[in-house]
Amino acid sequence: MPKFTSFMQLLRNVQVRNALFGLLLLGALIISVERAPKPSESSNVIFSQDISLITHIPERRDALDYLLLAQPLSDFPRYLIKYKDQAKIISVKVPSTTHLNLEREVLLKHGIPYAIAQPDWLSAHDQVLRESAEQENFRDVFFAFMSRNIVGLLLLVMMLIVLKKGMPNMMSGVKVTPPEALRGSLDDLIGMDDIKREVRHLESMIHNRSIYKSHNIDKPFNVMLTGPAGTGKTKLAGYLARQLNIPLIQSSGASLESGLVGGGSKTLNGIYKKACAQGRCMIFLDEAQSLFMPRGRGERKWDDDTANTLLGLLDGIKSEEGREIIWVVASNFDDSNSEMDEAMLRRFSVKINFRLPNKAERCELLRVFLSRKEAKVIAWERLDLNAVAEVTANLSPALLEGVVDRSSMIAIEEDSQIDTDLLFRAFERTAIGLTDRAASADKDKQRERVALHELGHFFMQIDPMLKRGMSLADIKKKSLLMKISTESVSKLGALGYVLSATPDAGLQTLEDLEQDVMQLYGGVAAEELFYGARGISVGSQNDIQKVTTRLELMVNQLSMYSRSKLDYRQLHRNGASDTSVYELEQKADELYARTLKAVATYRHWMIQLRDVLMERYVLSKDEVFDLLENLYRNESEQAPSNPMAET
Repeated sequence: MPKFTSFMQLLRNVQVRNALFGLLLLGALIISVERAPKPSESSNVIFSQDISLITHIPERRDALDYLLLAQPLSDFPRYLIKYKDQAKIISVKVPSTTHLNLEREVLLKHGIPYAIAQPDWLSAHDQVLRESAEQENFRDVFFAFMSRNIVGLLLLVMMLIVLKKGMPNMMSGVKVTPPEALRGSLDDLIGMDDIKREVRHLESMIHNRSIYKSHNIDKPFNVMLTGPAGTGKTKLAGYLARQLNIPLIQSSGASLESGLVGGGSKTLNGIYKKACAQGRCMIFLDEAQSLFMPRGRGERKWDDDTANTLLGLLDGIKSEEGREIIWVVASNFDDSNSEMDEAMLRRFSVKINFRLPNKAERCELLRVFLSRKEAKVIAWERLDLNAVAEVTANLSPALLEGVVDRSSMIAIEEDSQIDTDLLFRAFERTAIGLTDRAASADKDKQRERVALHELGHFFMQIDPMLKRGMSLADIKKKSLLMKISTESVSKLGALGYVLSATPDAGLQTLEDLEQDVMQLYGGVAAEELFYGARGISVGSQNDIQKVTTRLELMVNQLSMYSRSKLDYRQLHRNGASDTSVYELEQKADELYARTLKAVATYRHWMIQLRDVLMERYVLSKDEVFDLLENLYRNESEQAPSNPMAET
């Protein structure tokens, strides 16, 4: 055991490992040289390993006295050649694999007569095999063994190295960046004053460790960054390392996994050793949510090795030098929206939760992204960033930058400047994808159905405001509609769509959720209104799926229609009960009936808008409300009663 330990210690040295591989390659070369033919003579026999003596037999077949094959099933058969003009027998030893080729390509192909040497003949001529016993010394045995097992030996050596040091390039995803090479500042976080305060507090904690030690807080300040993708977590890690003037060692959760049992642990330990060599530094693990999953859930216990290793390293228990290392781990999930390991969460004394920008921050982000372009490519006088910020709710800074970049692509393609309309189109291209009217140009019946379906969604969107008696001008201001289209969208697999801005996330009430359900039902209700209950198409599938999800939330998870506020999902983990299904059906029937009744009151307007939509393919928000204003004005002039009053 001590000898094996010493050998493994030698393998830790890169130069020793390289020398070992060099020796193995040299050994393979020596084998090829040592096994080269070396004729030798003994009494009446000439011994050789030169296979050319066999391949030249067809050329001298007339002079051939006889050809015998001795020990054909052994590892090294012998060809015994006797020529008429030569007194001695030539004994050629060849490997068994070579023998098969020689027999097929030389003897059989050229019709060379030969026979198997019989035991009595070999007894009478025992000298033809004597060389085998005399020269099968250690060198020959060693070379024979090596020639047969060289690949296996190389694999064995590599396996030993892998078991001890890990797979080659296992650390290839780990890079060390000095502080002077890092970029970014807190100004990159547009708005986000709450997050900036947390970052400044973290800087103070790290700079003033002595103050915290006086409060008996001496553990490392491990940091956990959480929040949606594209909100700046990775940039913040680089900024923080630059501010602290320490190197940044960056890796990701995916690069920790090598596919081998224990590979993640070895990579983590390798990162830790690299960090210890740097001294005071920061280790940043990006996209590391898998490390926070609860341990002990799976049957393969070794899956938890990486997380267990990280737990130990986060506490700095390996050595005192590891206490100068700051661990920063980023994840798109946190303990509020995903179940996480309590022991892992406890290791992080600082948690900074990133959020999506609000409207004012989105407006400023758009201004910053646009200001990085040349002034001549932007029509600032035709740019309403507040309107763009309004329709880009719930977009991360990275996605907003993508919208701005997409607007540049469209501007270059059309040789135009970036304005509000172009940014709207860029947002549509990002959110919806490519649209095409050619795919539905010859499908008037389908386009008519799609137009009515989408108008059903629109009227159920503005229905609550119409019922409150709001003017069309006020409704237009509050409406989230951007356009109604009967162009096909390959990305969505749809022949039309209603593009609406997404409101900023907020707390929805029962009334809000019911209105969402009725708006989703608007399309299928419009189809039933115009084509009958048996004329509803499969185009409503996506709407119905969303309705089912919302009703399940309202009835089962939030218990909004029951005095007993319970999460019925937990009571019926193996499936919905008959009672809950009945309640869902009852509420769905009620809301759909209300939707069908509401859509029927707008039948006349839907017909008018349908005809225009069929002609133009697309109606913008301005065009839709201009048409409604004209229809409302004409009907008001023709009849004193307000058609809205019927709703």
